[in-house]
Amino acid sequence: MKVLTIATNSVVPLFRQRTNIFFVFILPLLLVMIIGLVFGGGFTPRIGLVIEDDGPLSQQLIAAIEEIDGVDVTTAASEQEVRDDIRRNDLEAGVVIPAGFDANLRAGTPSAVQFIAAVGTGGFEIQSLVNAEVTRLDSIVRSAQFACEQGACDQMTGLVAAGTAIETLDGVSVERIGEQSSSSIGQFDLGAAQNLVLFMFVTALAGSAALIQSRRLGVSRRMLSTPTSATTVVAGETLGRFFVTMVQGVFIIGVAAVAFGVDWGDPLAASVLVVAFGLVGTGAGMLMGSLFSNDEQAGGIGTFLGLGLGALGGCMVPLEVFSDSMTTVAHITPHAWALDGFSDLIRHDGGLSDVLPEVGVLLAGGLALILVSGVVFRRVLTR
Repeated sequence: MKVLTIATNSVVPLFRQRTNIFFVFILPLLLVMIIGLVFGGGFTPRIGLVIEDDGPLSQQLIAAIEEIDGVDVTTAASEQEVRDDIRRNDLEAGVVIPAGFDANLRAGTPSAVQFIAAVGTGGFEIQSLVNAEVTRLDSIVRSAQFACEQGACDQMTGLVAAGTAIETLDGVSVERIGEQSSSSIGQFDLGAAQNLVLFMFVTALAGSAALIQSRRLGVSRRMLSTPTSATTVVAGETLGRFFVTMVQGVFIIGVAAVAFGVDWGDPLAASVLVVAFGLVGTGAGMLMGSLFSNDEQAGGIGTFLGLGLGALGGCMVPLEVFSDSMTTVAHITPHAWALDGFSDLIRHDGGLSDVLPEVGVLLAGGLALILVSGVVFRRVLTR
């Protein structure tokens, strides 16, 4: 009972300061709304086309790519320019038609069309569209070559006849069987998950200042002068930090779902994931509150550290655009593990079993931090 009383007293001050209400409750939702409106809506994929060959077959492929529905095709001067534009998010993909493409095809020599895209920017979908046009041209060339080899016609006549034949072929009829997966991502879904993880951790670290104030004002020591053990005080303060973190997390999840239609996936799995991440934030905040003696210093460093780890963990830039090495480095942060879990739930309709690896890592890290911070805080109280 004393543990709950101590924990409750840690939550109450949260609602007494207007600045806390803004930064803990309002700001995260504002960012969810802004990010969703700016980046969450539908967009037209942009393809940079590098033309190093101007033969008739190359021109035929260029025209086919430019006529692909739902993409915006622009011409680029070089492959390096395309790569630079993709890094700057000015393009989603690039296509390079190499020099000698036309001549190689006519001679029966393989000639590869190069496709360039960053990971996680819709490159697979764009590549499938480009591949369809490349495959179509390849079919025309092969058909013409076969006709020439059989002595039916010359190469030019064969190309024209093959192209006409493909145009007159019946289309493919597709019938959908079963229910369609509901894995479509809402406008605000991924931005909401990123901001949830970011602000829960920042609040947990910045909340270490309240723990330091409690020590400096002698509140914790006065509790020890009553029939209250140090273990009870430590447990109460830890539970209080956890309550604060979870109040914010539940608020963001609830309001984002109601106001912005965010689909958090399987409710049980999402709840377990949030609780596991909340334990990590609680442990980190308790450790900072135990090690620092200046509340203003702890608050500033906590905010800076929380934002820095959030950026590294994929809260500001999606993990999909990270390189392989940076993705590995990002997973030293709990944020990356939590976002992996939310990605499984939101993008792939995952359940509890799908996020168990992420939950396991977060629980292990959170419990370890809580145990270490509990020992340190107990020593600070009793020395």
